[in-house]
Amino acid sequence: MALTNDSQAAALHATPYGTLPPASPMPSRKPISLPRLLEMRLRGEKITMLTAYDATFAAVADAAGVESILVGDSLGMVCQGLHSTVGVSLEHMRYHTEMVSRGLRRAQGTAWLIGDLPFASYQESREQAMRSAAVLMQAGAHMVKLEGGGWTTETVHFLVERGIPVCAHLGLTPQTVHSLGGYRVQGKTQASADTLKKEARALQDAGASMLVLEMVPAPLATELTTELTQCATIGIGAGKGTAGQVLVMHDMLGLNLGKNPKFVRNFMDDAPSIRGAFEAYVAAVKGGQFPDDLVHAW
Repeated sequence: MALTNDSQAAALHATPYGTLPPASPMPSRKPISLPRLLEMRLRGEKITMLTAYDATFAAVADAAGVESILVGDSLGMVCQGLHSTVGVSLEHMRYHTEMVSRGLRRAQGTAWLIGDLPFASYQESREQAMRSAAVLMQAGAHMVKLEGGGWTTETVHFLVERGIPVCAHLGLTPQTVHSLGGYRVQGKTQASADTLKKEARALQDAGASMLVLEMVPAPLATELTTELTQCATIGIGAGKGTAGQVLVMHDMLGLNLGKNPKFVRNFMDDAPSIRGAFEAYVAAVKGGQFPDDLVHAW
């Protein structure tokens, strides 16, 4: 039933970052599509993304206005208690992607759903990547994400050519954290920044339509966002100049079992509920209050 003007005004409520309509289990927006996400990027509207690993949290995040939900292999650390994402299997990812997809369908959700291709599920060959991507797409994902540049460009092209949307991931790539020497900022030197820019352009040319930039200096992330006109950059520890932001849900709710990374803000601090924290995150990203480059970026 449509709201009257008076009831619409009454339904709106304030957050510390602006005024948003209350979350509802019923859809209040058209389904988020890839063209719509790219339109947001072109008109300068920030894209919001959060991780989710089960039906309930996915439905709540969707109702709070989050445009894209990532079933991240970070589940290995926040759900399984692993020390890294390397131990996460394709079967784990299929299981959690199915749960999130069911939650969105049951709540008539509209969010864009991305599934992480885990370690060793795409490195062997393009054909292996295709088989693994098919598993996640059949589980309900709208897009798959893979890490790294250079050799992955051919894989991205292979998948996109066969109708599978791809989100790339550069900067700190957790699946290869051991070869990077730990959780360190990437692209700090001129040489490494040049390599990252070259890889980003190649991934866009190969057909990647989204690109996660993790722990990359804010000026470099902003520069890439300006250059990549056909690919929406999603930052995590990469400053406010990206086309959108993503956080691990447990981190932004203050549920991290260890020390929160510098780029995280605990949105539960001023929120009355988890739903309220999600809404505050959406408002802060949309309004440009999060991230704060002086606090959350390099």
